Amino acid sequence: MSEEVNNKEVMKDLGEEKFTKKPKRQNKKKVCMFCADKSKKIDYKDATTLKRFVTEKGKIVPRRQTGTCSMHQRELTTAIKRARNMAILPFKGE
Repeated sequence: MSEEVNNKEVMKDLGEEKFTKKPKRQNKKKVCMFCADKSKKIDYKDATTLKRFVTEKGKIVPRRQTGTCSMHQRELTTAIKRARNMAILPFKGE
């Protein structure tokens, strides 16, 4: 009889675990690479740096993925658009 009671308590405990929320993962805060390293400048002629912020299809990567701050993200977009107009970067991917 006592085994049945223990089994019921175990099943009850398992049932409660199903409905409890999972703990949220603590994501690392992304740091703007331009704020961290003051020597790096955003220049439309530097294609290697700008390619890191453009997808294969040619879209500009949003700041929540890159970790850049809003000020540098705005500078990046203008630099990428200038590089596209000067034919340094392609408008579309391959």
